[in-house]
Amino acid sequence: MTAAPSRELVDPESVGIHPGRLAVLIERVRQDVDHGPLPSAQIAVAKDGHLVAFESFGDTTPATRYITQSAGRPILAACAWKLMSDGLLDIDEHVADVIPEFGTNGKDVVTYRNVLTHSGGFPMAPIRYPDMTDRAKRLDWMSRWRLTFDPGTELHYHLTSAGWVIADTIEARTGMTLRDYLTKVISEPLGLDIEVGVPVEKQAATVAPILPLVGTPDGFEVDPWGPWFFREPEVLAAGEPSHTICATAADVVLLFQSLYHSGMWDPAVVELATSAVVEMPMGGDYGVKGTMTKMGLFVGRDGPPTASDRTWGHGGAPSSLSWHDPEVDLSVAFYNNGYPAAGYDTARAGRNRSKIVSALAGDILLG
Repeated sequence: MTAAPSRELVDPESVGIHPGRLAVLIERVRQDVDHGPLPSAQIAVAKDGHLVAFESFGDTTPATRYITQSAGRPILAACAWKLMSDGLLDIDEHVADVIPEFGTNGKDVVTYRNVLTHSGGFPMAPIRYPDMTDRAKRLDWMSRWRLTFDPGTELHYHLTSAGWVIADTIEARTGMTLRDYLTKVISEPLGLDIEVGVPVEKQAATVAPILPLVGTPDGFEVDPWGPWFFREPEVLAAGEPSHTICATAADVVLLFQSLYHSGMWDPAVVELATSAVVEMPMGGDYGVKGTMTKMGLFVGRDGPPTASDRTWGHGGAPSSLSWHDPEVDLSVAFYNNGYPAAGYDTARAGRNRSKIVSALAGDILLG
């Protein structure tokens, strides 16, 4: 039976969290909204199956969801892990055995282990909007994809392509779209408000819009192919799997806690999925090229230095993050909606924001 997580806040000290250090973390986020460049932000912390902190700042409410960008990849990962837990997916299966249209141009050798670890060999394979809204057209795009390196030999972030393979695998194995699977199999049983493919008519009232950082000159030019692409309501509604999942920070940390406490996932699957399944230098155009990188099953193994080396999660645009440290059962999510023109806040302030918020979060335990 599913043990849904509670949104009721507990006393931090009751689960081993230092209230003063937690206050410093929350105040750091507040400062970047009240006296900094962010239009709004959310921060949430959970531990030992309980929500410990959830704060919203700026033009937002606790019910406002954020476009999680790449920091939402662990949510898509949880969908794949659920398939595995239910015996509907083996990571050493060939994708072409589940999605026959995929097995062209030498891609018949690609396994789900390759897909989930960003080592599949088709990192920038495209599916364009609006074709992404039609499964037959998506499968046609997949049939035309070609390998740019031998699967399993290199590590490149598969920006959107791996996400589409996961989504269409869910549909092939369950008969449900990713949107319905995430909603009916995961979100609703757990009492969460996590959604992909948010309808246009719901977005204005429920999703924080992508906005320029405070102080950005009027009329500035944005990168139309970066995260700003998802500012268009119809594109956000199309539900690209790797970047457009919408959730509150509380939803995400409670999902992470549910992976360990709800009974919905096989513990052995979660243990495997959050281990270092591959370790290779990062290549391609995303991530820090040449850096030795540990990758789990669609999550990174690169938490802050203040957390344990078992920490898993993902960062995302503009300077968002979500991670879980299984050694102390600590979950953290931080989202904001202030974007520079390029979409990714790689300026000094943006890099520092991600690093400092993450490091402070890893340092909130008693002792």
